[in-house]
Amino acid sequence: MTHLRQFTSGAALDEVVKALEHDGAVVIEDFVDRSVLDGLWADLGPALDAQAYCDNWYDGRQTRRVSSLFNRTKRLTPVVTHPLYLGAARAIMQKPLTIWIGRSRQELTPNIQISTTQVIQIHHGQGRQPLHRDDALHLRRHPGPTSRVQLMLAMSAFTAENGGTMIIPGSHHWDDERAPDVKEAIPTVMMPGSGLIWLGGVYHGGGRNSTHEPRTGMTIALDLGNLRQEENQYLAVSKEQVLAYPKEVRRLLGYDRCPPGVGWFEQQDPYVVLEGDGPGGVGPRTAGDTTGLAGAVRKP
Repeated sequence: MTHLRQFTSGAALDEVVKALEHDGAVVIEDFVDRSVLDGLWADLGPALDAQAYCDNWYDGRQTRRVSSLFNRTKRLTPVVTHPLYLGAARAIMQKPLTIWIGRSRQELTPNIQISTTQVIQIHHGQGRQPLHRDDALHLRRHPGPTSRVQLMLAMSAFTAENGGTMIIPGSHHWDDERAPDVKEAIPTVMMPGSGLIWLGGVYHGGGRNSTHEPRTGMTIALDLGNLRQEENQYLAVSKEQVLAYPKEVRRLLGYDRCPPGVGWFEQQDPYVVLEGDGPGGVGPRTAGDTTGLAGAVRKP
């Protein structure tokens, strides 16, 4: 395989999911339009320009990184809720499973959450990043169920020469004894506004930039809701900024609970912290408010 499969935003979701499950990565050519891209540059560009290069070899000594993106811009809704990104993440990760409660067999479906956000700008002279799996963060074993679906939005052109993300197609099917080899990796080539989507078990890494123009990409990862978020969104994003986003994005930021009962607050759905009227935003508990295993089973 010499290049990743490419789709447009009008592609059928099931075709994108099928390609992701087989290859581990795809490119969506027209992921966002020019107005969204320009807005993101206006909000995030100054912070990126002011950021120093990273101070370690893994993140890249000729690379700039800016995090806490949902606190820096209000323009991420069309990115994180893109039907082919959020839709694929839900289709791949939100699969029902069954548990026993006493002698009752219950079916539960986990939710998903925003795990990490970052703008990554690779400058001239930056070498290749070591190939890695992002789901190794949670010590996942392979092959196994997917626990992360990640996006890299091209804020500038990605080429083989300027550090386009290297991907080993199909590597999410490998076991943990097989090491990645850069000779098996292919660079992501895409225009600004395109999006690379890949699964957490895929070996990948930033490429070498031998040009004199920086390569800039914005990444957002969606993880299963029962795993700890890589970036602590509760500290990274102020309540005011969370409220600037629609309800779906607020829940994706972590103000939700994952069945059967992960993430509750005062035995309630944590979303009440945002919209309640009691101390700290928490309103009075009603008779219908339930949490934990029983609540999740009644309201999966």
